[in-house]
Amino acid sequence: MSGSPPELPAVLRDALTPTAHYLIINRRGSVVWEVENPRGHYGVKVGYPIEAMADWAAQPWTALAPAREGAVLHRLGFEDVAYGEWEQGTWNFQPWREGPDLYRLWEPCRKRDSSIAPHAGVALGCVEALAELHAKGWAHGDIQPAHFIIGPERTHLIDLALARGGQVPPGYDFPFRGCLVHYEAPEIARSVLATGEAEPTQAADIYALGASLLISATGWRAVEYPDDAPRSVQREAVANGRRRPVKVPGELGDLVDAMLSHAPEDRPTIYEVGKALK
Repeated sequence: MSGSPPELPAVLRDALTPTAHYLIINRRGSVVWEVENPRGHYGVKVGYPIEAMADWAAQPWTALAPAREGAVLHRLGFEDVAYGEWEQGTWNFQPWREGPDLYRLWEPCRKRDSSIAPHAGVALGCVEALAELHAKGWAHGDIQPAHFIIGPERTHLIDLALARGGQVPPGYDFPFRGCLVHYEAPEIARSVLATGEAEPTQAADIYALGASLLISATGWRAVEYPDDAPRSVQREAVANGRRRPVKVPGELGDLVDAMLSHAPEDRPTIYEVGKALK
């Protein structure tokens, strides 16, 4: 896939007969298109294996992630979703979610000397989207600001390829090896450091949501480590609980601080977070 702009695989061109399609993302074994056709508006994901890079092991799971996400979406009852295989990996398509993500929406809050506080209603929309997933017995496993799309009518939680909570086809499954360290709970970081794998939990999702709200509102990570530090060093900092003394301004401050508690049992549940914001 490297070296030249990717093309929409033939199997997807045949399935969707697009009238227009736009390349959105092409990185780390994943390509995402926005596709329009006479039937609707879709997000299309195509996965392929990536070679080992600095501080990254070779990751054949990236080729499986789109189909795994498609299977998860089916298990959760989402309609107008399909998934399958192509020559280098797997794919899925799902309804396109319109709107800015959380980080982009709260950009004015992060400007120097800004007097704009993060809106609790936006945070509540994110909480409600995650609460729907937790109510079905699932953990997302990859909560980050880019995965909350603030739509005109509701907030959508996207990118469920790493979610755990039900059976998915064995041929598309793979172990959970952590997520973006900025949003990784200490217990997840410790497990990945010790064994190379971890088990996503709803409590870890709460931590990740708190870290997402914090960085979106302030621009600061929850844990301090050098920007260019290897992932193992980043995870050690998270596992050791080296939290920055940074709070979200306004009414979210104490709540986010509780969500970022080092011990999972000290964090509020998603329902308690929602109640505090209402």
